[in-house]
Amino acid sequence: MNPRRKNRLYLLFGMLAGGALAVTLFLYALSSNIDLFYTPREMLLGKGEQHALPHIGQRLRIGGLVMPGSVRRDAQTLKVTFKIYDAAGAITVSYDGILPDLFREGQGVVAQGVLEAGNLVQAKEVLAKHDENYTPPEVAEDVKSSAILPSVGSRSASGSFSIIQTKVTP
Repeated sequence: MNPRRKNRLYLLFGMLAGGALAVTLFLYALSSNIDLFYTPREMLLGKGEQHALPHIGQRLRIGGLVMPGSVRRDAQTLKVTFKIYDAAGAITVSYDGILPDLFREGQGVVAQGVLEAGNLVQAKEVLAKHDENYTPPEVAEDVKSSAILPSVGSRSASGSFSIIQTKVTP
């Protein structure tokens, strides 16, 4: 092969390998910054046809209604724990900060945070609805499909319920 063509061929392969590496690094960085939206049903039963469950440590957003009677505030700090529910179950959310003014029991909220063991979401941000008629479409569909309200407590993936006890110091 002509040495000039050989050099061009090496240059072409180098450029292709560099481009492939750049695309791979870009997709890897993008995947670590994606926050997928889940409903409590999807958190417990899986999302999509493959029923893919979120893994511990995954950044995500969860939307649903705040379960009445589940809001627990720490008297000494701004830490608050509450449950987000839909027809399939409830997910416990822990948040350390000032909640939005519109945050109430029975209202729709979206919490953004990281999933921890025991279906606990450590929220970094909690968004409350701004319109009294607003409910996330997925949650509204789930609530309409079943009128069953889960009892106070979190539901594990196996279907059993457990009561979360929050230690509040006076």
